Amino acid sequence: MTEPVKQRRPYRSAVRDERARETRRRILDAAAARFLELGYARAPIRRIAEDAAVSEDLVFHLFKSKRGLLKEVMDVGIGGDDADVALLERPEPLLVRDEVDQRRQIEVFAAGVGAQLERVRPLDDMLRSAAVVDDELAGLRADLQLRQRREAMTTITRWIAARGPLRQEVDEAAALVWTLTSPEVHHMLTDGWGWAPEQYVAWLRTNLEAALLG
Repeated sequence: MTEPVKQRRPYRSAVRDERARETRRRILDAAAARFLELGYARAPIRRIAEDAAVSEDLVFHLFKSKRGLLKEVMDVGIGGDDADVALLERPEPLLVRDEVDQRRQIEVFAAGVGAQLERVRPLDDMLRSAAVVDDELAGLRADLQLRQRREAMTTITRWIAARGPLRQEVDEAAALVWTLTSPEVHHMLTDGWGWAPEQYVAWLRTNLEAALLG
């Protein structure tokens, strides 16, 4: 009787996986640098590929399009790294969720927002400028700011409301949080008014406490 052929189990080398992830990081870092230096429209995929020491074909294989590449650059800026973890499931937001004191929740949240905006706001400035003349990028920014950030701010507001009463209904409170933490407000205070990052965080904490808790 013929013995059945043993099927080889799929095997993925941890070293190979890490190399692939490192290649992806290099491309994202190169893209972020070129987008900030040249703007979205003037940053060719060819230059980004050269900076990352990969082929253009590989960039398109991994990210599908230039817009797809920008979307992932923005995601890394928002999340802080390229880990495949939803924003609100990352350690910093979970500290806000799990904290039992509302004022401490706001303190942790304000510090996290300040750090995030220092990373991502230059990219958002670039995206906002490019979106003026590019409908696809306008749609991308609307999704990031009007849907994703709005949903995140509403969830965080609900976490704070779960620890005690707020001055407003949750929806109104979430609108205040969304406004105070916007990239536009950060731009006005840090670039326009010359505030240091720690000044912005202190201002945000004070005003969130006043708006939400009184």
